[in-house]
Amino acid sequence: MYRWYGLDDVPAGWGESVVTIGKFDGVHRGHQRIVARAAQVGRERNLPVVVITFDPHPDEVVRPGSHPPFLCSARRRAELLAGLGAEAVCVLPFTLEFSRLDPDDFVRTVLVERMHAAVVVVGEDFRFGHKAAGDVKVLAKLGEKYDFTTESMPLLAADGATVSSSKIRRMLAEGDVPAAARELGRPHRVEGVVVRGHQRGRALGFPTANLETPPHTAIPADGVYAGWLASLDDEGRDVRRWPAAISIGTNPTFGEGEQTVEAYALDRDDLDLYGVHAAIDFAARLRGTLRFDSVGALVEQMREDVERARALVA
Repeated sequence: MYRWYGLDDVPAGWGESVVTIGKFDGVHRGHQRIVARAAQVGRERNLPVVVITFDPHPDEVVRPGSHPPFLCSARRRAELLAGLGAEAVCVLPFTLEFSRLDPDDFVRTVLVERMHAAVVVVGEDFRFGHKAAGDVKVLAKLGEKYDFTTESMPLLAADGATVSSSKIRRMLAEGDVPAAARELGRPHRVEGVVVRGHQRGRALGFPTANLETPPHTAIPADGVYAGWLASLDDEGRDVRRWPAAISIGTNPTFGEGEQTVEAYALDRDDLDLYGVHAAIDFAARLRGTLRFDSVGALVEQMREDVERARALVA
């Protein structure tokens, strides 16, 4: 798969393609349906599929300080999109200057001159151009002008509500990781670099990998979870994977105030993951964060948490 950052990375000889555009934060089931349809059109017309997305999140540029927690890293997003049939992912740097392009300029500059779009597939709520002036009808009209066809996909609904990134963020904020997984079509993943913490887990018999996560990461509500810990290679692919008990919170028993994200690989006290890029996938929430009167009471609860996690994911 090709990964382009900006229009200048697109090869000069790139031919016709099927294009889909969106923020695609999380690549949830609604996004998956749009990209899958683009891939189907690509197969029918024997054309490559290009997914266009943006970095940073447009909200952060248009309304600084409003960046929503992101549901997956840019690298993970590209990996997921490739798995859906994208031959290329083009990440457009979203700047104030770019945000001021009117719909016609956006289409001409991005879709026509660089991607040579033959078909553009988008969600029915797609908006583009300065102050979101363009919609699907405008895109279709511009397609007539520039000789491409437009196809819009209805939004995907589950349990009577539209599948959306904002809805998934709310679920995670409430600790409802199974519901988030149903909307995503897979467990929610948090990535980061394993750093040294206070190493209390090791002293208590449960050595944990403490993840330093990037800013704006969508971290589930404080509590204890069952899931998996994975080490990743330079491309973000799983190298090794272990069932895990996961703790998110401020360690109130020890009077700490900084939130940590830690995972104990079940029955493994021999792992040295410091400096490794790792990921945590969430399966279920076991309980909320508690303050214990003694270290002994904490250790006893940790044993129970580990056994419950083992029953769920081992």
